[in-house]
Amino acid sequence: MVPTGCKGDSYERRAQNKKKAEKTTSQAGGVKVIQPSKIVRIPKSAPTPHQQQRVVKMTPVKTYWKKKQPPGVVSFRKKEHGGEVVESKKPAVKEKETKVVMEPPITVKDLSSKLGIRANEIITKLLLEHNVRSTINQILSEEIVQLLGIEYGVEIEIRKKEAVGERDFMAEQVSTKAEDMVHRAPIVTFLGHVDHGKTSLLDSIRQTNVAAGEVGGITQHIGAYKVEMHGKHVVFLDTPGHEAFTAMRARGANITDVVVLVVAADDGVMPQTEEALNHAKAANVPIVVAVNKIDKPGANSLRVKQQLASLDLIPEEWGGKTQFVETSAVTKKGIDTLLERLLLESEILELKANPKNPARGVVLEARLSEGRGVVANVLIQEGTLHEGDIILCGRTFGRARLVTNERGLEVQEAGPSTPVSVSDFSEVPEAGDKFYVVSDIQRAREIAQERQKKERETSLAKHQHVTLDSLYSKIAEGNVKEIKIILKADYKGSVEVLKKALEELSTPEIKVRILHCGVGGITESDVLLADASDAIVIGFYVTTEDKARILAEEKGVEIRLYKIIYDATNEIKAAMEGMLEPESKEVVLGQVEIRQVYNISKFGNVAGCYVKTGKITRNASIRLIRDNIIIYDGKLESLKVVKDDVREVRAGFECGLKIANYDDIKVGDVVEAYEVQKIARVLTV
Repeated sequence: MVPTGCKGDSYERRAQNKKKAEKTTSQAGGVKVIQPSKIVRIPKSAPTPHQQQRVVKMTPVKTYWKKKQPPGVVSFRKKEHGGEVVESKKPAVKEKETKVVMEPPITVKDLSSKLGIRANEIITKLLLEHNVRSTINQILSEEIVQLLGIEYGVEIEIRKKEAVGERDFMAEQVSTKAEDMVHRAPIVTFLGHVDHGKTSLLDSIRQTNVAAGEVGGITQHIGAYKVEMHGKHVVFLDTPGHEAFTAMRARGANITDVVVLVVAADDGVMPQTEEALNHAKAANVPIVVAVNKIDKPGANSLRVKQQLASLDLIPEEWGGKTQFVETSAVTKKGIDTLLERLLLESEILELKANPKNPARGVVLEARLSEGRGVVANVLIQEGTLHEGDIILCGRTFGRARLVTNERGLEVQEAGPSTPVSVSDFSEVPEAGDKFYVVSDIQRAREIAQERQKKERETSLAKHQHVTLDSLYSKIAEGNVKEIKIILKADYKGSVEVLKKALEELSTPEIKVRILHCGVGGITESDVLLADASDAIVIGFYVTTEDKARILAEEKGVEIRLYKIIYDATNEIKAAMEGMLEPESKEVVLGQVEIRQVYNISKFGNVAGCYVKTGKITRNASIRLIRDNIIIYDGKLESLKVVKDDVREVRAGFECGLKIANYDDIKVGDVVEAYEVQKIARVLTV
């Protein structure tokens, strides 16, 4: 018997084949199983987990619930015997954020998580649209992060992390109780053009000879000095006046109460004078003008007033608010008047501080000192510093084991508006760093370490890694030359200034790259780095260790020592000019007219010519001109007069010539002789 719905032949063949099988094949869920003798139906049994996964087919259906369901819930029903309704909860679609806050360092993975965008998509976008190769763990610069945020329509706020406990620590530092406040000495900064007499004027005020100890009369570092007059004190900061020290001068103006703008009466207002004036205005502090060198021939204080009036610095006698004092460091004229004006300005400002507070202030300079370790020249702005106090300063910390005043004398304590020298710190702090006295050295260490970590992270976030694309592009530019320098100096401020001055010498053709810079003498480590990197070592106001000097001689490493910054920059500039490709200048020597053409079997076409202008030489380059069009540019093979080889033929004479590797010459063609001269180039920055 053939079952309904089956074709007889095919069914019988399948049945016969199944009868021969000895192994029973069974399947749950009511499927037929064929055995050798008969066909039976196996009762349905519970499916295995594997079978359940295979047989379940999910179909969405509408389901009505008595209670309110969360959004995005969809019900499904199993299409099998005894199936139950199950829930598959899918989260609702999250609305796209329009503003996110992130902390550096920011990787592709971090950005992907915050924006809800696949990392692969971000990586592809960076490569195709910004030519930046990256990986999922690549740290991105803040600029790239902000740019991606704009492109994805999300405002990204990059919030810098604050050191642990630092906010509370800052708040507890200052007490402003009126009964504890006392008058403090004004902090005065001398600003002005180089050699206008700032240091000499200050020297006259404090009756010491600092100017004589400065190389070339140029102040190299910020100095701070306290002087007394009529029982009152004034603190002077002496900032360098040359334009190369812009950063140091700006730092001086930012911590000052009153600025003394020094202008030489014989020179008048110079570009650096205007620059110094701008720094003082930016600091929003009162300005007193010292018209210095009034004793010099040609001194003209009226001209100085007119020049400064044009810069919105109007004298009091002209209806303005600026005090002008005529001074002379040589005759000491106007010194007392200047001090009186400064004390008057300080009374108007009502400068006060609380000496009972823990000390806080600013680092003016820091250096490594033999026998004392790390020494920092600091200015106390608030509170009192005692010997033994624990100091937190930027990313470093330490204990004030030795405190000395501006005259080198040890003091047990120092109050507000007092410049002192402090040692020692865990490492050299940065000039301009703020310092605070704390009660717990462990707390200071933690905050310093947190700041170091933060600085490293920020540095990593800003660092642009070299990619194959950027490397290939530099190679494609061709002839990119580089001067590599290792820089050592006695003060942190000198390092900063010299580093900036050297880097500013860079041009598109020649790069100045500072491989390493630091405070202290030149060591073996510096020489080894220079040897490995093919760099030169520059030292400013430092010496070379004996072992380092011997090693440099063995390795052939050049060490140059300087005492004036501008000597260093000028020598590097001269070296760079030597590396520049000479400028090529074409000079036309003369023109020759071809009047006859001779074909010589051995040599080809030879021209009989007449020199019309200038001259033609044997070694000159030539161009063949026909109908005012250059048809060939090359060299001469020979130059003859009659049968003699000659070096040159001048205008008005005839000659014969053969053009090297070229025979297509005609009567009437013009041969123009020229040479290319190489002219040494001068570096302009």
